[in-house]
Amino acid sequence: MGASGLTLTGLSLTQVLMVLGGFGVGAVILYLLKLRRRQVEVPFVRLWEEILAEKQTTRLFSQLKRWLSLLLALFIIAILAFALGDPRYQGATEQGRSLLVLVDASASMSATDVEPSRFEAAEAELRRLIDGLGPADRLQIAQLDETATPLSPLTSDARVLRDAIESLSTTHLRANLRPGLHLALDVLRGQPRAEVVVLTDGGLEASDSMAAELTEAEIRLSWVRIGRADANVGLSAFAVRRYPLDKSQSEVLVELWNPTDEARQVELQLIGDGEPVDIQTLSLGPEERLRRTFRNVSGVDRTLEARLVTREGLDHLDADDHAFARLPERRRARVLLVSRGNLYLQAALVLDEYLDVVEVTPEAYPPEGRFDVVLFDAWVPPTPPDTAALYLYPRPDEGVTGPFPIVGEVEGPTVDRVERRHPLVRWTALADVNIASALQVTLEREDRVVAGTDALPLIVEGRRNGQRFVALNFDPRRSDLVLRVAWPLFLLNTIDWFVQEDARYVSSYYTGETWHIPVPAGATQATLMGPDQREYVVPVAEGRALFAGTHAGIYTIRTEGADGVSSEDSFAVNLGAGDETEIKPTDRLAVGATAAGRVTPGAVGVRRELWLYLLGAVLLILGVEWFTYHRRYTV
Repeated sequence: MGASGLTLTGLSLTQVLMVLGGFGVGAVILYLLKLRRRQVEVPFVRLWEEILAEKQTTRLFSQLKRWLSLLLALFIIAILAFALGDPRYQGATEQGRSLLVLVDASASMSATDVEPSRFEAAEAELRRLIDGLGPADRLQIAQLDETATPLSPLTSDARVLRDAIESLSTTHLRANLRPGLHLALDVLRGQPRAEVVVLTDGGLEASDSMAAELTEAEIRLSWVRIGRADANVGLSAFAVRRYPLDKSQSEVLVELWNPTDEARQVELQLIGDGEPVDIQTLSLGPEERLRRTFRNVSGVDRTLEARLVTREGLDHLDADDHAFARLPERRRARVLLVSRGNLYLQAALVLDEYLDVVEVTPEAYPPEGRFDVVLFDAWVPPTPPDTAALYLYPRPDEGVTGPFPIVGEVEGPTVDRVERRHPLVRWTALADVNIASALQVTLEREDRVVAGTDALPLIVEGRRNGQRFVALNFDPRRSDLVLRVAWPLFLLNTIDWFVQEDARYVSSYYTGETWHIPVPAGATQATLMGPDQREYVVPVAEGRALFAGTHAGIYTIRTEGADGVSSEDSFAVNLGAGDETEIKPTDRLAVGATAAGRVTPGAVGVRRELWLYLLGAVLLILGVEWFTYHRRYTV
């Protein structure tokens, strides 16, 4: 059957002919058998003579119908015998391709330089690959971003593959080719004519070792380039911080990037709590990164958004035109100052309008009420407080136990070592502070020295009776610290650290990273709602909810604490991959020294088994015969 391009994969040709011959002979014998007529006597012969005369005229036509019926029966037997041979096109029996198609779902694939977008163009290209599958080809679809996610099995079923296309979606992540190639090695190793196809706009890299593994596994690398233009300007950095000494105002830093070789003019909008705060028109030179700082931004309590607006046609990517920041909600902290009078302390605490300060003398301690922080000025209470405490020069009276034992006092100490990353000493300069004398103390194992020397701790933090404490082991009034900006900063940093109100840059989380979101104590599970209103139940470990989101925007997190009280908060997420702003499609995709080629074309042919069509033809013939018989056309 080579000339016809068909081959039998079921019964052999000889077996088919034997079946055809056996059933054909049987059909012929049945047609040759004459029907035995029953004799019936009737009283009126003349009437039957007329009927018999009419039958003589139609006998020739009746015999013709019997022969046609016999030929039809033989034809049906021939079709069924041929179907038992399971005929296939010769291409269907050859080894087909084994394809893994990686669809780039990174942020740059949302670019609209091709209508309607690069990602939808990639989906269209994928549909063409499915339509071009040969009779024995198999294909698997996977989405490629930071990871590779299989969306279908390795199959030749076009319906399954088209359903898998519906599961593809763009992300705000960058694409990493390495996990895609690892998936290719797992899926295609040992498969016939293995080939991994990447639908991408480029910017993908992998090491030489990956190229060697692909070669060893005999997996071919090919790609289809998606995208045409490079026009785009994006926000590459966005950070917000409250002023340390005036937390009602913020400072905003924005960085814009023009990766093209042409100058661009853009409009930068700053939106606070949904209302415009500032608008600037900026010019960017070719490949320029431009930074702008918005100072003294006030009247914004919750969210800030930077928005980039350009003329139509000069910016094809919307994902990098927005950046978000969530400002932590400020609450008033109740501070108890236990002092016999210290103007330096009183003046520093006045700087923060969100502090409710109550001052008492040691003789009036403890007053009624609940406080977030207690400041002990050169005095140590008989019993430790049940809240966070700052001790200034903690020399206890006789019979009183302080935060640690005093073993002596050192004259003229120096500050040799400062943990600059610790929140207590952020934005302070303590190295050249002049100190008259300091307490020599014995620390407990968990205590942490923030500033001092190896032998003389000057600023110590730790826990006593389950509560945080900070100790300044010298009298600040007998130093020049109180005359420096570092003094109020140290006090306010300490109070913020106690009440967990961070005054660092209030930026955001980034896509492509694992987010560690603080949650209330006792919470074991959190519900996260993304900017697309989809909800996720996320685990909590060590007081933080863990999640790796794929889209930028404002997220809401809901938790329930150990006391059963529900809480809700929100946070901002920004585009993490700065290189995604550069959307110019590459002309070449390579893994190490191996360049990706064109996709191997599939063999032409029908993928389905032919016996299904043959069986359908038989059913159609029988249906037509049944219809004509009952309509008396062939009787």
